[in-house]
Amino acid sequence: MSTLSTVPAPAFQEPAPTPVSLLLLGRGADPRSERGVECPGDLPPASDPDLVARAEAAKAELGDRLFVLGHHYQRDEVIRFADVTGDSFKLAQQAAARPEAEFIVFCGVHFMAESADILTSDAQRVILPDLAAGCSMADMATAEQVERCWERLEDLGIAERVVPVSYMNSSADIKAFTGRHGGTICTSSNAKRALEWAFGKGEAVLFLPDQHLGRNTAVRDMGYSLADCVVYNPHRPNGGLTDDELRNAKMILWRGHCSVHGRFTPECVDEVRERIPGVNVLVHPECRHEVVEKADYVGSTERIITLLNEAEPGSAWAIGTELNLVKRLAAEHPDKQIAFLDKSICYCSTMNRIDLPHLVWALEALAEGRVPNVIEVDADTAHYARVALEQMLALP
Repeated sequence: MSTLSTVPAPAFQEPAPTPVSLLLLGRGADPRSERGVECPGDLPPASDPDLVARAEAAKAELGDRLFVLGHHYQRDEVIRFADVTGDSFKLAQQAAARPEAEFIVFCGVHFMAESADILTSDAQRVILPDLAAGCSMADMATAEQVERCWERLEDLGIAERVVPVSYMNSSADIKAFTGRHGGTICTSSNAKRALEWAFGKGEAVLFLPDQHLGRNTAVRDMGYSLADCVVYNPHRPNGGLTDDELRNAKMILWRGHCSVHGRFTPECVDEVRERIPGVNVLVHPECRHEVVEKADYVGSTERIITLLNEAEPGSAWAIGTELNLVKRLAAEHPDKQIAFLDKSICYCSTMNRIDLPHLVWALEALAEGRVPNVIEVDADTAHYARVALEQMLALP
């Protein structure tokens, strides 16, 4: 008769948190992309009924020492405390125009706070309430990847005729790369002017990091063809492109995109036209080219706001951009029918990390004399990024 021996199970040990898990929880920092510090202390619970009063009290105590910036895609609970709302570049400019403000609390994402730090004085501190509020598009182009791409262009002997143009939605490192190589930054509002300037200086453009804005601007606004555009994929050998493809391209588009605007499809446009007769379809130029081609209007965030402000009462609109903004516009224009282009929920997940508990935590820390989550760009990177930003400001 045989007997079975049992081995006692090892005692359960809770796994130690990894740097990635801490970053996703907003309790850690990635030193390669998040140039802040860790988030010490506990956040106020989201259910705290006194959060609004606490934010108001901390803001009042700080007075003119504080300037709060709110991006259009932020939650309403955060926007209510913003001194200025706008797109990323407008907000960075507003911060620079307030030299008396010791603390700039940027309710947006990391690359925006970097731009504010680059454009403000050394005496000012830029604070991001949650260091995990990043941008998936900006993260799709790292400095190492872009340098490898440029080395490929140099090896082919064409780098001297390629001008880099980087979207504002990029890291400080990418903006600095652009400045070092004689390029410019652009926004979704002035992308055409930036490309016209670049083609006046060179024969081709390396457009970073959003392929859709680059393609839509070149093809829709400037008369280039889709055949003039190639997509450089940093995850494939040689970018997935042959030597001749790179030599012949007018637009070398980086394989990046916005996770929100990339969700919209041509089928979304067809469906909303069937559902809402006579609807005007208005989309952001970060949307796919086939979506832009089906839309009635294409415009930057500021342009979308302006068009709806000027729209006729009773008109119907389907908007292809971030849902927080669409909901806010619908509430501001009850005389118009404003719908979201996609039937699915489509918030910017990282932008939504800045919520009222994080904002209260940051404001109360400042009021108590602690400066949390400071975003600092090193001097060399800041210098060349500013060169590229100033070139944008000098565009005709």
